[in-house]
Amino acid sequence: MSPRVRSALSAVLIALACLFAPLGALSTWAAYGIGDDERYAAAMEPLAADTDVREAIAAAVTTGILREVHVRAPLQGPVNHFVRDAVRSFTLTPAFHTAWQAANRAAHEAVMRALRSDREEAVTIDLAPVAEQVRSQLAHAHVPLANRIHVEHTEITVLPSEDLAELRKGFHVLEVAGFWLPVSAAVLAVTGILVAVCRRQAVLATGLGTALGAALLGVAVAVGRRLTLADLPPDVSPTAVGAVYDALTETLRLVSWALLALGLTVALTALLTAAYARRRRASRAPGPAPAEPPTRVRA
Repeated sequence: MSPRVRSALSAVLIALACLFAPLGALSTWAAYGIGDDERYAAAMEPLAADTDVREAIAAAVTTGILREVHVRAPLQGPVNHFVRDAVRSFTLTPAFHTAWQAANRAAHEAVMRALRSDREEAVTIDLAPVAEQVRSQLAHAHVPLANRIHVEHTEITVLPSEDLAELRKGFHVLEVAGFWLPVSAAVLAVTGILVAVCRRQAVLATGLGTALGAALLGVAVAVGRRLTLADLPPDVSPTAVGAVYDALTETLRLVSWALLALGLTVALTALLTAAYARRRRASRAPGPAPAEPPTRVRA
C-alpha cells in the first residue's frame, strides 16, 4: 500500500472515529441513561428539592384545588394565598418527595413499556393514586379544603398512538447504537493510527478531532435547552423545565467535558512527544568536522 493511500485511509478512519465518539455518547446516554428506570429516577429525585420545580408544582396544585372547591369572589384572594402557602409547605415534606418519585416512575415506566412492546395504543398514566396520596397528605398537613378535593381516575396521555411507531424505531436504533457506536469509534481510531504513515500526526489528529466532536456535543446540548424552553406553553414555568432539562442532561454534559479533556490531553501529548523527539535528533546529529591547521611552507 502506497504512503498516499495509507494517509488517505488513515484520515477517513480517524474522521469517522471522531464523528462516532460524540454520537456514541449521545446514543448511550439516551438508551442507558434516560431509558433505564433507576437512572432516570435518580436523575429526577433531586428535583423534588429544587425551588423552581416546587414552586411550579405548588402553583399547579393550588389551581387544581381551587378548581374543585368553589369559593365566593370576596374570599378567592385570601383562600388562594393561604392554600398556596400550605401547598408550598407540603412540598418540603417527605410525603411530597414520595409522591414526586411515584409520579415520575409511573410516567417513565409507561413510556418505556410502550417503546419496548408492539402495542399501538396511546401511552396513558392514571394520576388517581398519586392524587389520592397528595390529598391525604394535604389533609394531614391541615391544608384548608383538602378533604373536599374530588379524586377520580384521570388518565393523562403521555404519548399519542400516532407517534409511537416512529419513536419505537428511533429508540431501538439508539439501543443498538448505544453499544456499537463507542466500540466502533475506538476500533476506527486505533486502526487509523496504525495505518498512518506518521502515527504521531495521526494521534494528534485523533485527539483534536475528538475534542472538536465533544465541543460540538456540548453546543448541541445547549442549543437543545434553548429550543426546549422556547416552545413552552405560557402556563409552564421555564425555570422549572430548565431545571428538569439540566438534570436529565447532566451526565451527557459531563461526558462531553470528559471527551474534550481526553482529546486535548492526547493532542498535547502528541505535540510534546514530537518536540522531544526533534530535540533528541538534533542533539544526536554529528557536528561539523574540525578544520585542518594550515600547512606551513618552509622557505
